[in-house]
Amino acid sequence: MSAALDIPTVHAFLLVAELKSFTRAAEALGETQAAVSMKLQRLEALLGKRLVERSPRAVRLTADGTAFLSPARTLIEAHDRALSPERVVRSQLSLGISDHAAGPELVPLLQRLNAVSPQLALSVTTGFSRELLDAYDAGEFDAVIVRQESSRRGGEKLAEDVFGWFALQRVAWRPGEELPLATLAPPCGVRAVALRALDKAGIAWNEAFIGGGVMAVAAAALAGLAVAPLARRIAPAGLSDIGPALGLPALGASKVMLHSRVSDAAKRAALRALAATFRSAAA
Repeated sequence: MSAALDIPTVHAFLLVAELKSFTRAAEALGETQAAVSMKLQRLEALLGKRLVERSPRAVRLTADGTAFLSPARTLIEAHDRALSPERVVRSQLSLGISDHAAGPELVPLLQRLNAVSPQLALSVTTGFSRELLDAYDAGEFDAVIVRQESSRRGGEKLAEDVFGWFALQRVAWRPGEELPLATLAPPCGVRAVALRALDKAGIAWNEAFIGGGVMAVAAAALAGLAVAPLARRIAPAGLSDIGPALGLPALGASKVMLHSRVSDAAKRAALRALAATFRSAAA
């Protein structure tokens, strides 16, 4: 009897393909990296094809791996449809995400999360870290992804962001003039850090643009209206950190943390996938 494709093994392949990392796939599955690697080796041996190219810095699909993506997804989708309604558990996860933690990455983050966990029903709210943490403490969210608050303990680190002063290279500003800023409205913690740094350095400023979200703030900087304090990870192409050249004060770094109270097994699995997806996107 010929060998058959194994659903968990094919699922592991899809996670490796989507997250481009054996480490992240292992995190999403709650398994060891060695276990995921062994699954891929068995799958490659069964198919008689090399599906991924492994290197110290990256994981890439081979031509055969790319060709196997579509039938692998079709197989997993058919498997899920074949399960009886009583066995299909559609996890619902209410999630709060800081705008500065997700920023423009929110769309690809959700796209990739849907690809690796199609059975996940996700309710997402973006906002300020402090307000999201208060809502989380009040039981309004299963989990939150926020900038670390200095007084907050616990949580799981997803990334560490370095902040800078982002603007067009041609921005017109000279020391002694007021620095035009694009920020989120209070109580944005990044805004507070930026203003304190400028005041401490004795640099006058004015808020030329106040946005309702990080994408709006970045758009104002791209339009040449102002300088925006942003994490390098989420600053869009076209903007440069002009801080060192203009002698602006350093803004330092901030950790992006995941706080969760999830105990349900299905939700925990979904949250592992979410954390791995975020780390993959952040990388």
